[in-house]
Amino acid sequence: MDSSTTALLLCSLLWTVCAQAPVVSVEPSFRCRVVSGSQPVHLEWKRTNNHPLADNVKIGPDGSVLTIANTRNGNQGQYRCVATNSAGRSTMMASLTIKHSPKVRVTPAGPLRVRLGEPVALECHATGRPRPSVTWQRHGTQLVTRKTEDTSTLKVAAVSSEDAGVYVCQAQNTEGVAEVKVEVIVEGGQGAANAPKATVSMAEVTAVEGHMVTMQCQATGSPLPVVSWSKLRAPLPWKHTVEGGVLTLTSVGRQDSGQYICNATNTHGYSQAYTQLEVDSPPYTTSLPDQVRLRPGDTLRLQCLAHGSHPITFHWTRVGRAGMPAGAETSKDGQLLIGQVKLNDSGTYKCVATNHVGSSEALAKVTVKS
Repeated sequence: MDSSTTALLLCSLLWTVCAQAPVVSVEPSFRCRVVSGSQPVHLEWKRTNNHPLADNVKIGPDGSVLTIANTRNGNQGQYRCVATNSAGRSTMMASLTIKHSPKVRVTPAGPLRVRLGEPVALECHATGRPRPSVTWQRHGTQLVTRKTEDTSTLKVAAVSSEDAGVYVCQAQNTEGVAEVKVEVIVEGGQGAANAPKATVSMAEVTAVEGHMVTMQCQATGSPLPVVSWSKLRAPLPWKHTVEGGVLTLTSVGRQDSGQYICNATNTHGYSQAYTQLEVDSPPYTTSLPDQVRLRPGDTLRLQCLAHGSHPITFHWTRVGRAGMPAGAETSKDGQLLIGQVKLNDSGTYKCVATNHVGSSEALAKVTVKS
């Protein structure tokens, strides 16, 4: 039992002669709530490993609410809420576990050129949370492999012409599926190629604003083609990396939507493959106007505006009231109309705009005076 805990127990036993140190609890929403204790109480959030809070971690004005925007792996772990007053301090823990879809890496990266009769081994490494299951497939048939915790190894003791082709490593968990294709070219058999041929893992990709996107390109040919990525009629986004034919966009915005081109080139020519990216964003809502003063009998017009991925639906309500005033009309494009307002039509009106990504709201204050 540490000294702060002892102090808390003593104060609870000697209430009449000792000020009470704060007692806190951490709610699942990462809100630190003071249960009891002498005011003023100072609240502070810390990482349990004494590392500084990440740049995407924000603390509310009163120190009680911890918010993590666009979570990433480095945010995972335990957080401490520390409450301090003149009598002592109390600490409670909150634990953050981040789930993410699988990522797959194959070594050696394809295309892999092997001579007839030589051995070949392909290792598929997968990460994800929960831990993904990993399988090797060819022509839609699952192959027998040797597996460890996060690696599945495919071995062929002596390759033949029939072993040439495309092998697929697939990793799957509750958050999604990822795969990498590797072409094995058997030299001296029927698997050799000259001119490049580029293929992409997905022809269409849909992502949510702020998330990371990866696009995978495989290329075959002899000599081994050089693979590069470009974007149709625009430069690649500033936050991007290209490694081993994989294009990664770290935090996409709506402006990153468009067609991306994988280019494979060698001395015999070139080949291109295309991936179409669509970035969806939740609505950003405003009311026009957001404050209005009217006299009885005037007409009230409020327009709800929203930017984001379409279609967007609008819904008007009156804050603190069970229903809208009699005669109120709303339209699909977000307009609220009351033909002849009355004194009791004063109040705050709320518009909620919703699309398939999320929703947001805007408030408008209406004052009716004679």
